[in-house]
Amino acid sequence: MVSVATVVFAALSAVAYALPTTKCATPTLPSTGAPTQLAPPDAGLVLKKIAVGHGIQNYTCATQTTASSPAAIGALAVLYDVTDLYPGSARLTVTKQFWDALPSTLLWSQPLPVSASATAPFPAPKDVKVGNTNLKFLGRHYFDSLGSPTFDLSTVNLKASVKKDVNGGIDAPATADKGPMGTGAVQWLRLIDNGRGLGKGLTNVYRVVTAGGVSPSCDKAGPNVISVPYATYYWFYGPAA
Repeated sequence: MVSVATVVFAALSAVAYALPTTKCATPTLPSTGAPTQLAPPDAGLVLKKIAVGHGIQNYTCATQTTASSPAAIGALAVLYDVTDLYPGSARLTVTKQFWDALPSTLLWSQPLPVSASATAPFPAPKDVKVGNTNLKFLGRHYFDSLGSPTFDLSTVNLKASVKKDVNGGIDAPATADKGPMGTGAVQWLRLIDNGRGLGKGLTNVYRVVTAGGVSPSCDKAGPNVISVPYATYYWFYGPAA
């Protein structure tokens, strides 16, 4: 004799088997929509982390004239881990609208997490909350003493010491957020390992979906260090473990 419990279990199993499975979305590097895009990651690399960075791009001018162009002298940013928030990639993610707007939202809604101090530009690590979403501290971005862009993902023991790929820059879309100073969004970049042996598990870094960060002209800024707020996504790639 077949028990009621056996019948119920069989019915539930049949229902579960019949339910459609949801395939998780694979994170895909954004595109500006222009004919020329950033080159893909080097062969054999896998996506390790996605971060949203918030900080300042620094520039200097030789003179306060239109003949002088702002020279980039580095950047400082705090990085927050958003890998698991990529829309559709896991059970608990955010909407595409929230994701697409996150760099701009962070730029306009949060105070700068860095200062232009030469000795102590970074405060103690802490998470930030955007709406109801908590962004966990991942690490810091800075330029080292030799001027190499450095990304120290201290919470996951990963590090990138990079340089700009020779063909690694494309303009941000015309619709990109120009930032609080109204000067424009910095270029999207592909950065590659600089060969100094300082990296740890990371060899390619992409700066995409930029907001703000462009320097005002020298005739307006003057011959001083100019710190321009910006936010962006950084995608980190390295060899498979």
